[in-house]
Amino acid sequence: NYYRTKLTPETKLMVMVKAFGYGYGGFEIAKLLEHHKVDYLGVAFADEGISLKSSGINVPIMVLNPENTSFASIIQYGLEPEIYSIKGLKAFIKIATEKKLTQYPIHLKIDTGMHRLGFDESHFPELIAILQSTSAVEIRSILSHLATSDERNPDFANKQIALYDKLSSILIDAVKIKPIRHILNSSGISNFPLAQYDMVRLGIGLYGVSNDSTEQKELQTVGTLKSIISQKRTIPAGDSVGYGRNFVAEKPTEIATIPIGYADGIPRSWGNEVGFVTINNNPAPIVGNVCMDMLMVNVTGITCKEGDSVIVFGESPSVIYMAQKLGTIPYEILTGISQRVKRVFYRE
Repeated sequence: NYYRTKLTPETKLMVMVKAFGYGYGGFEIAKLLEHHKVDYLGVAFADEGISLKSSGINVPIMVLNPENTSFASIIQYGLEPEIYSIKGLKAFIKIATEKKLTQYPIHLKIDTGMHRLGFDESHFPELIAILQSTSAVEIRSILSHLATSDERNPDFANKQIALYDKLSSILIDAVKIKPIRHILNSSGISNFPLAQYDMVRLGIGLYGVSNDSTEQKELQTVGTLKSIISQKRTIPAGDSVGYGRNFVAEKPTEIATIPIGYADGIPRSWGNEVGFVTINNNPAPIVGNVCMDMLMVNVTGITCKEGDSVIVFGESPSVIYMAQKLGTIPYEILTGISQRVKRVFYRE
């Protein structure tokens, strides 16, 4: 709703649910978004879209970087592929033609400077010729992606937007189409409001994360990673904790063991007193190395017992704080939480 306040009434909204809903749970979030009448869902690979369609999601789903080998399945499940190369376009048209399909919706990706996927201007003569000669596909949308929408210097993003405007207009005029146009991601929605075109793509912002401190205050923490205290013990001065004896107690120390580790997505580099968990509103530093399935924390001076709840991240520490301390981005923290971690969903 916060991001919708930044959009014109006619601007459509695509929401990204790729990577298992940024680690939170793909189907449940997709179902909620369907209830809130978003216009499109976005996934990275066909398998993600197939899973959602098989679970009963009816919102149109765009597959952002499909392999050519997945095109038959994409058609079978009514997904809509992003096409980013001549080879891919020819392969998809071939399959669609064999299935005697007409006007199957596809989405064309233009490379405006990200240099990841997409057609550039040198491809346009062949691209236009192919599109003019087939009725197997319909260009449902033309998109590109900003490389620096979250940076304070807007020069490069503005150049990308200008190039996108030019190249998409060439396609529209040449093929005589009226596609949805979209280039903005979450930070683009906030920083480049004049480039909304027909649709925007909301990603990390939906999950309560912004790189702008002012905007961050407007967003809610949508998920908390919790565990419990499995065991609590007091060790004497001179005793060590964990693999490699990386923590040695200088005085009698209360240690709590938490059943979550790097196999669950807790970075090993978060151990050795770099990071902490929160127990009964108190920070408890992680001591020693994070293990595969467990980590240990110093609870000296914290009133707690075995079975008490432990916040691994949420309000404190936040994924933004974790990412900053670890020299990474919140995306990596969130999407790294493995699927053996149980997801529990609450509705107001």
